[in-house]
Amino acid sequence: MPGGSVRLVSGADEILTATAVRAAVSELVGDANRADVIDEYSDDEYALADLVISASTPPMLATHRVVVGRRLSRFSATELAPLIDWLDDPCPTTDLVLEWDTARVPRALVEAAEAAGGQRIASDVPGGARNRRTWLTERLAEASVQFDARAGACIAEHLGEELSRLGAVIETLEAIYGAGARLGPDDVLPYLGAEGDVPPWELTDAIDRGDVGGALAVLGRMWGAGRHPLAVTAAVAGHITRVARLDGADAANEKEAARVLGLRGSTFPARKALDAGRRRGSGGIARAVELLAAADVDLRGRSGLDPRCVAEILCARLAAGAR
Repeated sequence: MPGGSVRLVSGADEILTATAVRAAVSELVGDANRADVIDEYSDDEYALADLVISASTPPMLATHRVVVGRRLSRFSATELAPLIDWLDDPCPTTDLVLEWDTARVPRALVEAAEAAGGQRIASDVPGGARNRRTWLTERLAEASVQFDARAGACIAEHLGEELSRLGAVIETLEAIYGAGARLGPDDVLPYLGAEGDVPPWELTDAIDRGDVGGALAVLGRMWGAGRHPLAVTAAVAGHITRVARLDGADAANEKEAARVLGLRGSTFPARKALDAGRRRGSGGIARAVELLAAADVDLRGRSGLDPRCVAEILCARLAAGAR
């Protein structure tokens, strides 16, 4: 008999969280009439007590009820108490879907959901380039259409940081081509929309390679995604500052470099800074710092140039200096 399950969906990305909730609800409804089964609480004014009462009420026109509570993070720990009490003795004919719209969920709620046999669903894209690639590959493999390797690479490059758009892209392609279709890059590219944002490390990597054209291309993606020039130059300045702090510190490897920089966790940024400093040398590092200082003044209005232009000149000069 259906009913008696709990799904706790959490994540800071609104699109991904909504997609995960929608998938959970569709699975739980199954072949039943949605109007007879679903009771959803989503407005900003609903009281948690109403959700608990609904979850405690047996179904009238179906074998089970699917009760959905959205945006639960607006409730305090005290306000969550009735829900946690309900999870201690859940109604066997109710499937409960809870949306916690941040990545961090109160421990009491997590423990109560797990004790009730609930399923925890983390909807956010994982951190780290490798984990993100794995996540994207898994989502593509789950689609009803098949993507060849070049199509997958095209989607990854086009979406960039905005992997939350992937679900909508897949739904569009499934609707257009139908289940079982095998797609290449020419099939998917027209339906990808605008190019997505890219992480700042793609810009600093291009700069460290001495790739002027690549750095400007990355900046173009950032402008298209609405990145502010001050945010871009701040990311570049952070990287160059790390490079400068390592100059003369005699760090022999990335672990020693991470200690000098006070970095915890991954030593990857330290390794990049260490490699960039060795490539530039002390004179090149000093020149890079001078370029940053000049750009900072220009961004405050000295040159009269558009801030994007200032950032582009800075990045081009830094890349040229890394050759």
